[in-house]
Amino acid sequence: MKSSEKQNLRNELRQRIRDAGPLCSDGVVRKIADHLNADGTIQTIAVYAALPGEVSLAGLGSLLGQKDCVKWVFPKVVGERLKFFQIRDPDIDMERGAFGIMEPKDGLEEVGIAQIDVFLCPGLGFDTRGGRVGRGKGFYDRMLSGARPDAIKLGVCFTFQLVDQVVMEPHDIRMDHVISG
Repeated sequence: MKSSEKQNLRNELRQRIRDAGPLCSDGVVRKIADHLNADGTIQTIAVYAALPGEVSLAGLGSLLGQKDCVKWVFPKVVGERLKFFQIRDPDIDMERGAFGIMEPKDGLEEVGIAQIDVFLCPGLGFDTRGGRVGRGKGFYDRMLSGARPDAIKLGVCFTFQLVDQVVMEPHDIRMDHVISG
């Protein structure tokens, strides 16, 4: 896909988000919890602080049967990379960072990418084969290229963010599953 075509798709998806009005994430979060609860081996989950138009993961921890033994890690933009840090209390451990996104505060425990079992990935849009359209900066693709081969990559979106096809470029990382609602 030429970069102009990809930019046109990004613009279309941004318009879909604007047209959607108020969004409720509860149904998608329940589907994510069901998916994660089916795998009892998960220990470390990479989550994100939602931007407007993204599925809010608030409440996910209370729906996980294994929540007491799960380590939650959030991304932080460090230069051109995403690094992950363990968060115990988002109200205390997070602050507004790069691009206005809530990020872990300095001084928290960094968790290496090889320790992460599941990545919950936001995006502007997805296709049913795991193609993902991000915001265009490449942070998630660069980070996921270094994930363990057995780490699960879950694309998370609202149904209106599903498209027929995302043509993948060589650097794009495909999701293992896309959960929408």
